[in-house]
Amino acid sequence: MHNEKSDLRTRLLTRRRALTAEGRAEAARALAGHAWELAAPGATVAAYVSVGAEPGTRPLLDALRESGVRVLLPVLLPDNDLDWAEYAGPEALAPAGRGLLEPVGPRLGPEAVTGASVVLLPGLAVDRGGLRLGRGGGSYDRVLARLGRAGVRPVLAVLLYEHELLERVPAEPHDLPVDLAVTPSGVRALG
Repeated sequence: MHNEKSDLRTRLLTRRRALTAEGRAEAARALAGHAWELAAPGATVAAYVSVGAEPGTRPLLDALRESGVRVLLPVLLPDNDLDWAEYAGPEALAPAGRGLLEPVGPRLGPEAVTGASVVLLPGLAVDRGGLRLGRGGGSYDRVLARLGRAGVRPVLAVLLYEHELLERVPAEPHDLPVDLAVTPSGVRALG
């Protein structure tokens, strides 16, 4: 299973890196166009700041915030768990370890994610049943476990490029399905 996931990650990352900067920017703008489908004004969305060739989240974060959605962004802790802080705009992001950008505002604690009605998860692929292939770091597995322990079930959505919606993703017993795949062409229900 590990080799199958590792091989798929390598192929997907190679294809992401092959995308042009113009193609990635166009995809990011298209993703932002789906903000209204993800959350209503007054809702809380836990999101993330994309890095490298990930589907771009910056326009989406701004679109959500401008529509009256409270956006929480992760702050990576030394043990790879995630704390959270509110997104106050691009000027309130600062460079952090591992090439990440993190919010500079007050830390709300790892449990803050349990108040979100939507959680946007990074991923490399998702299958039509909702199984997500992450990067393998485990940070978001902890988030999903925390949501389960708190007894809350926000909408779970993965931001992807079109070619990353697959028929099947290798899964392990601890992998939990997500509800939506958000691609530049639209929002798709999974499962």
